[in-house]
Amino acid sequence: MEILSWNVNGLRAVIRKGFLNFLKNKKPDVVCLQEIKISREMVDKEKIEFPGYKVFWNNAQRPGYSGTLILVKEKIKAKEELKFSSNSEGRVQALDLGKFILVNIYFPHANHELTRLPFKLKFNDEVFKYLKKLEKKKPLVIGGDFNVAHEEIDLARPRDNVGNPGFTDEERAWMTKVLKKGFLDSFRFKNPKKRQYSWWSYKFSARERNIGWRIDYFCVSDKMKNKIKSSFILDKILGSDHCPIGIKI
Repeated sequence: MEILSWNVNGLRAVIRKGFLNFLKNKKPDVVCLQEIKISREMVDKEKIEFPGYKVFWNNAQRPGYSGTLILVKEKIKAKEELKFSSNSEGRVQALDLGKFILVNIYFPHANHELTRLPFKLKFNDEVFKYLKKLEKKKPLVIGGDFNVAHEEIDLARPRDNVGNPGFTDEERAWMTKVLKKGFLDSFRFKNPKKRQYSWWSYKFSARERNIGWRIDYFCVSDKMKNKIKSSFILDKILGSDHCPIGIKI
């Protein structure tokens, strides 16, 4: 099974930039999207469709903000799992796909001057409790925009970004805790020394110069590590300030 994850920075925008053709050509089994910025009602009104896929929605209460969705090939059985309690911003959804539970997460950004760091840390702790509760049922595959570069290898200019949003001690310590308590960073597991990024600023031609960050992840329950065939980043795919990432299991 091939699963992709992509922060699209607006579903309408990425569709205008060729997302449906990408989906048709790539043919992933499952796709997790973050920051869709649109409600299901508006998608229905605008008659946006994803041929061959079932769609599971999780939009934010605030219009045009945040939100996630999961696309699953019609032949695959999937059912929605336990709801995440703190979900007014549409950041977390989970599907039971049979042998494992897939979780799609869009973690908050700490914001400039770290004004939202306390909110993010509280959210992170609530998410971790939620994940451990889900894991009692089945192993997990967790995909999404984590909004943190865990180690120095995960961003182009670590020294310049110490203490900045996404590279604070607090955010990195939380990621370390996750990886020490039952979960595995699939990309780093399969590519221990590879420098590759999944997000670039729109400023200063950062993408063209490959001055990026790896802040999008697929993490899996430790007991699933031998099921990982590959974990990869599709950094040539355009359409957002992020690129898709993927895992084959």
